[in-house]
Amino acid sequence: MTDIITGLHMSPLETLALLGAVTLVLARWLPPAVRPSVTIAAGAVFVLSATVLSVVGLRWQMLPVLAGAALALPFAVSPLFRRRTGRPVRRARWWLALPGSVACVALIATGPVAAWAFPVPVFPTPTGHFAVGTRVMQWTDPNRSETATPEPGDRRTVVVQLWYPARKMPAGSPRAQYLGRTEQEARTVSHALARYTGLPGFLVDGVPRAHTHAVFDAPVARADAKFPLVVFSPGLGGVRTQNTAWAEELASHGYVVAALDHPYDSAAVVLTDGRTINTKIASTGDDDEDDRRAVETTRVRAADLSFVLTQLGRMDRGEIDSPLTGHLDTGRAAVTGHSLGGGAALQAARQDRRFAAVINLDGYPRDPALLPFHQPVLALTQAIGTETDPRYIPRLTQVLKLSTSTSYRLTIPGAAHLTFMDAPLYLPPVPSMVGSLGRTESPHVVAATTLAFLNATLRHQPGDVAGVLAPYGDLSVYRPGRA
Repeated sequence: MTDIITGLHMSPLETLALLGAVTLVLARWLPPAVRPSVTIAAGAVFVLSATVLSVVGLRWQMLPVLAGAALALPFAVSPLFRRRTGRPVRRARWWLALPGSVACVALIATGPVAAWAFPVPVFPTPTGHFAVGTRVMQWTDPNRSETATPEPGDRRTVVVQLWYPARKMPAGSPRAQYLGRTEQEARTVSHALARYTGLPGFLVDGVPRAHTHAVFDAPVARADAKFPLVVFSPGLGGVRTQNTAWAEELASHGYVVAALDHPYDSAAVVLTDGRTINTKIASTGDDDEDDRRAVETTRVRAADLSFVLTQLGRMDRGEIDSPLTGHLDTGRAAVTGHSLGGGAALQAARQDRRFAAVINLDGYPRDPALLPFHQPVLALTQAIGTETDPRYIPRLTQVLKLSTSTSYRLTIPGAAHLTFMDAPLYLPPVPSMVGSLGRTESPHVVAATTLAFLNATLRHQPGDVAGVLAPYGDLSVYRPGRA
């Protein structure tokens, strides 16, 4: 049940069950000559497809379809049995039958509506020249203690997923599972994310069914090439895969994206030994205490980002065994993040001059040390007024003015906080939740703007960055030495 019909967000089997159920209800209104044959065919299609779905995996969105068909089935089939036994066929008057038929069709119709609202995500096809490979590593920093646990010998461990330019793979090569290395890991992470956000887990049961465009451990493209790096930190409670569509697009254009799981911060981190670290960070109700905790979490994340860049350098030199050895250009590395991860990216850049550029996806700066840093910054934000958060934009502006390179803040109309991740692909298109750009436009805008910035800052491609960014929203440019 992996092939989803994009318009309905339903698989072919689900679509067959839907059509069979609707036809079963409507057969009662057909001319008597064709009514029996249509009823038998529709019933057979529905029963067969529903049976197969129950074996391969039934989504909750199909339950109203099954219920509507089950209510209609006795009324559709009983005249056929009466005819076979020679008994007179009694049919309810149309004005009595119509409300029942309408009710059944309405019940069945909630199935595709629910499938549209909570679909199996369909990832946009990457537009670059390269295919995309992916692999997952787990690294432990011997120089840092894990402050979230009481064990004195526990060292800080992170899980990192890479998306990288790969050779074209044969048609039919298995694509990587979304949210995890296996379907079980994907379900574990999906349920943890649902718990974190307060959603019932069944609402997003389609998410771990999704597959991306990347292929695990695909051969690296171009044996003589070295690719710029983009190191990514997700939002509070977020996971390394939350920006997969963005990561695949960047990788298809020749970047290596390294995204982190931050244990004791990410909603669920599945370690290589099979353990799962589940975390939920809730508000204390004390703003000052919440700010203090956010600052500490950002500090740990910034150190994680620098550690991963160090590990990628070791990988490139062959100190860590990997097919990517010799292909990573650590001299051209951007640090990026969403929400709290965006704040961590800014702090990591100030502390670590190895990062050559910064992308902040709607993240509040938490670095307590407001000191100059040398990297150019692209900050993408939703439209936030002083009545919503009076501190955010002034604080972000203050930080951007500290850069000794030209930096940009782009406010994207129609964006919400979750626009800057994969959420528009699988959550209901509610503007207050995922913005109003839509499931296709949301990932396109984030990828197009960040690619323009990365190409200019890491590849030094000629062009007017401001001119490329401006059509996407309200652009502010901060040039060194200007107030």
